Amino acid sequence: MRTAALYAGLLGLLLFALTLSVSEARHRTKTAIGDGGDEVLRRRIRAHGNFVEYVPLSLLLLALSESLGLGSLFVHMLGLVLLVSRIAHAYGISQPREPLAFRMLGTTGTLIVLIVTALYCIWSFF
Repeated sequence: MRTAALYAGLLGLLLFALTLSVSEARHRTKTAIGDGGDEVLRRRIRAHGNFVEYVPLSLLLLALSESLGLGSLFVHMLGLVLLVSRIAHAYGISQPREPLAFRMLGTTGTLIVLIVTALYCIWSFF
């Protein structure tokens, strides 16, 4: 699971950056709970929340796929798609004038990784 571990580490750093982004906005707006009606904070909270909703299972499926024999090159490709997708999604959703293309790219890429690895895990069972 060496290859999946690389992407887990990189995505962990992205989660850290998203967390700092929310913390900065909370500090700026002096908002401890919720979004306090601040649009920037609301968008940053959703970027962070969406990341933690999708990335853990995607990474687990990626690591399981690698451990079940999915080739390193394919794991790299899927890991890179997941990383780029999450960066694009976080960028898109956190912008006040949301560039929808980034959010759609991020969602699509994430779901592709989720579906491909889920199907590989099921296929490997049989």
